[in-house]
This record gives sequence, C-alpha cells and structure tokens, in this order.
Amino acid sequence: MKKYSLFAIAREAMRGHRGWEKQWVSPEPKAGYDVIIIGAGGHGLGAAYYLAKEHGITNVAVLEKGWLGGGNTGRNTTIIRSNYLYDESAGIYDHALKLWDGLSQDLNYNVMFSPRGVMMLAHNVGDIQSLKRHVHANRLNGVDNEWLTPEQAKEFCPPLNISRNARYPVMGATLQRRGGTARHDAVAWGYARGASARGVDIIQNCEVTGIRRGPDGAVTGVETSRGFIGAKKIGVVAAGNTSVVMSMADVRMPLESYPLQALVSEPIKPVVPCVVMSNTVHAYISQSDKGELVIGAGTDQYYSYSQAGALHNLEHTVDAICEMFPIFTRMKMLRSWGGVVDVTPDRSPILAKTPVPGLYVNCGWGTGGFKATPGSAHVFAHTIARDEPHPINAPFSLERFRTGRLIDEAAAAAVAH
Repeated sequence: MKKYSLFAIAREAMRGHRGWEKQWVSPEPKAGYDVIIIGAGGHGLGAAYYLAKEHGITNVAVLEKGWLGGGNTGRNTTIIRSNYLYDESAGIYDHALKLWDGLSQDLNYNVMFSPRGVMMLAHNVGDIQSLKRHVHANRLNGVDNEWLTPEQAKEFCPPLNISRNARYPVMGATLQRRGGTARHDAVAWGYARGASARGVDIIQNCEVTGIRRGPDGAVTGVETSRGFIGAKKIGVVAAGNTSVVMSMADVRMPLESYPLQALVSEPIKPVVPCVVMSNTVHAYISQSDKGELVIGAGTDQYYSYSQAGALHNLEHTVDAICEMFPIFTRMKMLRSWGGVVDVTPDRSPILAKTPVPGLYVNCGWGTGGFKATPGSAHVFAHTIARDEPHPINAPFSLERFRTGRLIDEAAAAAVAH
C-alpha cells in the first residue's frame, strides 16, 4: 500500500495520476475465514482493521449486501462528541473521541476530523439543571465540557438567536470544544483501505441470508447470495437490520428500528462555526466544508426498515432551525435523506458476546453511532479476538436487559444524538 503524502501527490501529478493503486481489493469470497464481519459500515470495517492491526487476525472477510459505506455510515450528520452523562457512556464515547484525534494519521487517510466544538442549548429551567448536571458529571470523568451564558453562546456562534422574545429563548448552553465533525465517507474508505492492505477481504454485493450452526450450537458460517462461506467467528454489525440478521441464528434482540432523517441546504459562505444542538426543539445543525447547512431531525414515530421518512418531521425540524437562526429563513433546502437506526430500550448500545458460541453483536447505537465509530470498532475487535469484552464495553452487554443494570441515556438527555 502506497503511503499518501505531499511528495506522492506531486509525483503522481507529474505522470497524470496514472500510478495510484485501488484503495482496496474486491476479491471473490474464500471457502472459509477465521472471522466474518457482517456489515461494511464504519464500525464493521473498523473492527476488521483493528482485528488485523492489533490482534494479528488477518483471515477476515467483511460482507456487505450493498456497497461499502452505503448504510448509516453514509447517511448521518457526522457529529462527534463524548459529553454523555453516565460513566459507561462517557467511557466509550471519549475512547472514540481520543481515537478520532489521531485517526487520519493512523490510517494515512484524511478523515477530515474537525474539532470545531459542539454546543447544546438550554431553553428552560429544566434544561439548565440537566445540562449543568452533564457538565459536572463529565468533569468527574475527565471529559471536557463547560457552561456558557447566552451572551457567551452567541459570541461562540454569532448567528444564534438569543432574543428573549423567542418561543424557546436560549438561557445558556454547554460547550465541548473537542467535539466536532468528520467526513463520513472518508472514514469508511480509510478503514477499508487499511484493512485491505492487511489482508482482509472486503466483499460487496454479498447479502447474508442465513447463519449456519453446528450440532454444539456454535456458528459454522453464513449462507449468502454468493454461496456458503465458513467461519469460526461471526460479528454482526448491521445497524437497523441487526434484528433480521440475528434472527437467522435464533437470537431475539431488544431492538426497534426507526427511520431517521436529515437534510442539507444550498451551499453558502462559512457562517456556522460549530455544531449547535437543541434537545427541546429537537434539531441540530452544522456546516459542511462545501458550505451546506447540515440539519438533523429526530426519529420518525413509527417502526420501519425504509430509508425514508415522513415530510412533517422535516418541516418541524426546519421550523426549529429557523427559530434558533432567523437569518436562515430564506435558505433553500437542497436534498434530504433517511437511514434506519436500531434503538434499545435504554438508548445505549450493545457490544457483546451472544448466547450462541462464536457469535458477537455490535448494535443499538440509535442516532449516535457515527461518533462512536473508532472506539466501538476498537473494543469490538478486542471482544471478538479474545472472546471476552474489553473493560470499556463490558457494561454494554445483552444481560443488562435481564438484570436491570441499564444505562439510560434516553432518560438522562431526552435524546441520544
């Protein structure tokens, strides 16, 4: 694998850019592998990368029913933060944020991580109390977070409306300066390139239709649209379709799948310098490097496996954005899209071994999966390689729904973006 560098760009420019290699190999599937990862999104590709890099397990295949990064990895609003309330959540998301900081260097691929800051708005007394509680809890866990007055919030984000006459006046905000955004496609491409260079097979257009188990109950491989592929271990990282895939192994998951929508505006000059979120009005916004305003909504209120949602949700979201930023009322929306998110009862993920020997699952990230990508992939690879959880993901087990040791971020924040 050639190393990307300024010298390499100059060299290829001199010869018409004819010397670049394919970023990853697309081989035919082998008869069997040590590990199969189902799902070629950021979490799945990242797990394969860390299996090869840190655990020396290179006989790995990543199977994707469509194209690489075509699921939720390419359908999110790219927000990165770690200012969650509970110790367990702060642990895994801050682990991810620390990996984000050096990910481009690790992969030798520019994932365009931009720590521009994430600001969360308070609109009433309840918001103030809840968000200040987050600030104190974060500091106890060594996670940066600070409280801003309305004037300080506007100074950090000048287009923000802090008028007291607003329907939801800004009464303060929290700010995590290390938070920000990254390029979602580049994350998938970077992990794919790194994994492929270490011998991992990335197989697109290969839908898993069944999971085969032996007489002892352990997995033996998967049935696919391209034939049977044997495997000693299988990791399922299928986001909104996790319940469908896991049912193939007779494992029932505590998940619900919902559409989640987002939209972008026409491109304009830089105006929003950070990420701004409001749980009360249920909308959030940032600006892409191309100048588009990237706007996220809440989940639709019905179960669905459709990558589309209801129009009234987008209308509600745009109304909320216009209240926070009146200067955007004349903006034209360019396009919208949807993804399918898998949600657990406590709105926290599942990263665990399953009751089926050799079967592991990474799911339940809801609306917050992208920000966790490197941390999730890192500890999931550890879990698969060593057949035991990493200390960071040990609390995110399936058993917590039986024992009642929940990590209820939904109750803590009213939203899990």
